[in-house]
Amino acid sequence: MASTPNSQLTPANNRSLGNIVSIKIFPSKGGDPTDIRLLTPEIKYYENLLSNTVTMSLVIADSGGLDTENKKSMPGILDGIPIRGGEAVEIVIEDSFKNKLTFSKDKALYVNRVSAVSPGTQKDVFILDLCTRDYLANEQVRIKKSFQGKISDSVREIIGDKNTGLGSKKPIEVDETLEPYRFIGNMWKPFKVCTWLASRSNPTKGIGHAAGYFFYETYDGFKFKSIDALMSVEPTKKYQYNNLSVKKDGYEPIQVYNIERNIDLHQNLLLGTYNNKTIYFDAFAFRFTSVDYDIKQQKKNLDTAGKSFVGDFVAETFSSIPTRFMTRILDNGYQPLGRNSEEQLQSTKAAPSKPMYDAPKLMSQTIMRYNELFSIKTNIIIRGDLNLRAGQTIYCEFPDLQNSKNRIT
Repeated sequence: MASTPNSQLTPANNRSLGNIVSIKIFPSKGGDPTDIRLLTPEIKYYENLLSNTVTMSLVIADSGGLDTENKKSMPGILDGIPIRGGEAVEIVIEDSFKNKLTFSKDKALYVNRVSAVSPGTQKDVFILDLCTRDYLANEQVRIKKSFQGKISDSVREIIGDKNTGLGSKKPIEVDETLEPYRFIGNMWKPFKVCTWLASRSNPTKGIGHAAGYFFYETYDGFKFKSIDALMSVEPTKKYQYNNLSVKKDGYEPIQVYNIERNIDLHQNLLLGTYNNKTIYFDAFAFRFTSVDYDIKQQKKNLDTAGKSFVGDFVAETFSSIPTRFMTRILDNGYQPLGRNSEEQLQSTKAAPSKPMYDAPKLMSQTIMRYNELFSIKTNIIIRGDLNLRAGQTIYCEFPDLQNSKNRIT
């Protein structure tokens, strides 16, 4: 699954890497924009399943160059524009497949930080870190109201409603959740609330099937996606690493790869990835209950992107006994559903022992699902493709040492 697409482009018309078409910085106090395309030897663009927003970094080599748009000389863009933070930046980039990304209007980026400054008498080299408007607006908004209904509906309101939430103009793609859930915003920021809700969400296949969501942003907008749904889709593209330069039809080449993180049995045992036990205290009934979690028992319920299931690789000697114990107090009677006290009383009477968040069926599964998903991490370098998005599934082949069959898929 593509979790961190990283595209590097240059201002020169280098078709193997891509092309920076334009970079315009707009002064905060108004005025004509400055095109700094020729001062930018490198761009890095990031999307990440674990990041609420997209980001971009520009490497600037400034020698008091020429503003190519307005044909005027400048003493240096830091003081010439000037850049002090919050300036809007409109960018157009293109890859070698002729795919373009345009960051303008609602998708425009903003200067967040100037870093790694190397001043000189003839040239200044520094990095402009750019962020989205929503990333900055998130610091200005607090979620105050009480929500009830499906979590998926609450997330749409938190992101899109300007009166009660962030008020973003970007589209948001949401996988529907199953049961209603009532909660109070607690004066948290919108992104924190949505990330917190992601760990409490369950898809519509049924409680206890495959809990766990991701809340993140791509070029196309915000995503609130079920892990199970991300795993069940067909691969967007196929890639092959072959040091003999034998290319299969329909496959793009992997230039370089390395395995950053492989199976760490001891760490997984500490986290209880394969087997754990959770003890719950029901304050309403004043009793304890325990729930065992065994990843192998979950195998039949989980969708996986690969052909093999991670639980199959672990010796039963180490996966058959709980290696982590957790405790939790159930929220029975807390924030029952209903818009007024009468509705809340009826809701409590109808199911007095039912918790608002069904932790015994969801909590352990969600934690272990996240752990299992990131137990192996492989980095690959491929030709820049601006059609890739974080969250998409890709298929990779790595041949064995004899090049006779696939070692990893």
